[in-house]
Amino acid sequence: MVVEKIGVDLVAQGLLTEQQLDAFLQQCVQEKKRLHTVLLEKKVIAKNDLLQSFARVFGMKTLETITEEMVEPRVLSKIPLKFLRTHLIMPVVVDGKRRLVTSDPMDLEPLDDLSYLIAVEADPVLAIDDIVRESINKFYPFETSSEMMDELKAGESEEDFDLDAIEERDIMEMANDAPIVKLVNHLIFQAVKEGASDIHIEPFEKDLSIRYRIDGVMYQRTMPPKRYQSAIVSRIKIMANMDIAEKRLPQDNRIQLKVADRPVDLRISVLPCNFGERVVMRILDKSKGLSSLDTLNLSKENLAIIQRAIERPNGIVLVSGPTGSGKTTTLYSLLSKLNSPDVNIITVEDPIEYTIAGINQVQVHEKIGLTFANALRSILRQDPDVLLIGEIRDGETARIATQASLTGHLVFSTIHTSSAPGTITRLIDMGVEPFLVASSLACVISQRLVRRLCEDCKAVHKPSEAQLARAGISEQLAKEITFYNAVGCDRCFKNGYKGRVPLFEVMEVGQELAELISQHAEAGIIKKKASELGMVQLVDDGVRLIREGLTTIDEVLTVSVADL
Repeated sequence: MVVEKIGVDLVAQGLLTEQQLDAFLQQCVQEKKRLHTVLLEKKVIAKNDLLQSFARVFGMKTLETITEEMVEPRVLSKIPLKFLRTHLIMPVVVDGKRRLVTSDPMDLEPLDDLSYLIAVEADPVLAIDDIVRESINKFYPFETSSEMMDELKAGESEEDFDLDAIEERDIMEMANDAPIVKLVNHLIFQAVKEGASDIHIEPFEKDLSIRYRIDGVMYQRTMPPKRYQSAIVSRIKIMANMDIAEKRLPQDNRIQLKVADRPVDLRISVLPCNFGERVVMRILDKSKGLSSLDTLNLSKENLAIIQRAIERPNGIVLVSGPTGSGKTTTLYSLLSKLNSPDVNIITVEDPIEYTIAGINQVQVHEKIGLTFANALRSILRQDPDVLLIGEIRDGETARIATQASLTGHLVFSTIHTSSAPGTITRLIDMGVEPFLVASSLACVISQRLVRRLCEDCKAVHKPSEAQLARAGISEQLAKEITFYNAVGCDRCFKNGYKGRVPLFEVMEVGQELAELISQHAEAGIIKKKASELGMVQLVDDGVRLIREGLTTIDEVLTVSVADL
């Protein structure tokens, strides 16, 4: 019996004892489940160990990855997507032969069904279920934007389309819906697939433009016929439970859905313009999870400063930078480091981007009077140890945050300033007394995001003397650095970049800086003193990323330059 052979193999490999095997086999009979299903549910066996056992028992080949070269889109398109995803099975080309890859060789029925449908080699190959699922989601052929445009142009009028409310199901399985619905679903799916942070739908006099923001840069994607503008906007409004009839006032709401089995949160903003309503959809891919402090690519010196700051019993840690520079991600990583049962952490945010287990999070509602300042007053009566304020926007919030830090709380927040020393001036301009800033501020983290080079296509590059001078790289140092340039390939969608990486300017407020702040010193003087004390400026941290081959000198110069 195959089940017994797998059990014997697992015992032989030392992954199970005979007593455990007997107990699990008995459980299989009682619950009418397969042995490997029970083992995975109980987390007794790792997926890869079970896969190798299958390979030994069945004499099958295993795959560690499925590449684009192994996939035949024409063949995939003949098989219903739901069937592939339900049984986690798909056809691939291995060693020049078409074969079926599966995560469960004991599920014979779907293997037989596909063998009748398409011509395949008799022997299937094995891969972990996560790899099969990801490959189906990544390579299944959907209609392209151009095909959808052709389908739209073949229609008669936008009134023909059914704009019923969207169901709570995976949008990838809605391919047979009306053209407008399919187009909106395709736009969202493609944006998530390409790693876009925003979708912009912009009406002009004779055109309707759709652009994606990918790694901070806008890319034109498609231009549907102008006559379908209202239908597309209405579809999005229905998905977001907005008022379709209201076209004169701005509207905001959120959509929660699944794209390729990944939970995605969309923040929808609709703004009336002179040629119609403009829509921006901010994409928050929840499947990526929270970043830890160790994954932010901080230098050893900056990491040590931040560690000292967050280990203090009280004080303020501020993260500064422009919109979209990753401030919230950094804050969440700091909170995750401190999150433990013996610490009471409360946040007040607008909006709450990630739900963190063990942390109480408060959503700001300014329309009903729940502002950052009002929420903070109530939170201070909730006996917190650590506070996170989504953003210091005004003097009142800044003063309450300062008072909270002076009364024994560790406070985290963001603020819009161009540099770490400039944050001091900003707080004082908001009405916080210099001596209060000096006594409460522990650390300021200024950060920017630059695009990360695609490892598959980056090429060695020689920068110009002007670029080296702007980056503060001497001729001698340039000889020690291998510079790269972006090229573009299929893996990075011809961009040359894949993802982003932060660069930091971390200023620790010690006694010497506190004295300067108390004296209301200018930002330039504070910056000079902080640099003397070891603060690494943004451009210098950017040079570190260049030396590590993570980004280009052009990218660093778009967010910072050396003092000339």
